[in-house]
Amino acid sequence: MARYSDPVCRICRREGLKLFLKGSRCFSKKCAFERRSTPPGMNTQRRRKVSEFGMQMREKQKVRKSYSVLEKQFRNYFEKAEQRSGMTGENLLRMLEMRLDNVVFRMGFARSRAEARQLVGHGHFAVNGRPTNIPSFGTRVGDRIEVRESRRGREIFKTAAETMKSALIPEWVSIEAAKLTGSVLSEPVREQMPPEFNEQLVVEFYSR
Repeated sequence: MARYSDPVCRICRREGLKLFLKGSRCFSKKCAFERRSTPPGMNTQRRRKVSEFGMQMREKQKVRKSYSVLEKQFRNYFEKAEQRSGMTGENLLRMLEMRLDNVVFRMGFARSRAEARQLVGHGHFAVNGRPTNIPSFGTRVGDRIEVRESRRGREIFKTAAETMKSALIPEWVSIEAAKLTGSVLSEPVREQMPPEFNEQLVVEFYSR
């Protein structure tokens, strides 16, 4: 399974926006973006004027890297979003939000999408009672996601059960922290998805 293995803080610095890729560290004084927000590389103090194409590409990269999706996979998501009724950009974000690794993150089982991806890949979760280890698995309304009974005694899930009680959970999912389970109540609408993304620029990038 291909994945990004370089320092993720470089991504935030390159995009000029904190993407919260390292969980709780992003809220601490150790956050690399807070200490040095300039883009990585030499001679980055002098910012050049960004072209329209550059803005579109950077927005596409921002969304893609936030959800840890590879280029070809992201393009496939866009093509599927085009085929659905409604706004293509919103459809794209909605499909990314409904990925199993993101749903696990949104429910509070993990501190970041990267951690959620790892936990799913190691087979800790079941969807509707069936063990699932595919981070890109597309969840649907009504799906029940739970930590498999044989894994619930692990320290990481004991900690998650406590933090989930006070976590900010999106309205389109529900959780039962004590039972380490959650359900997808509905598909997220635009107001319930990340406001920092400009999905129209992504659409324009692929529509050139």
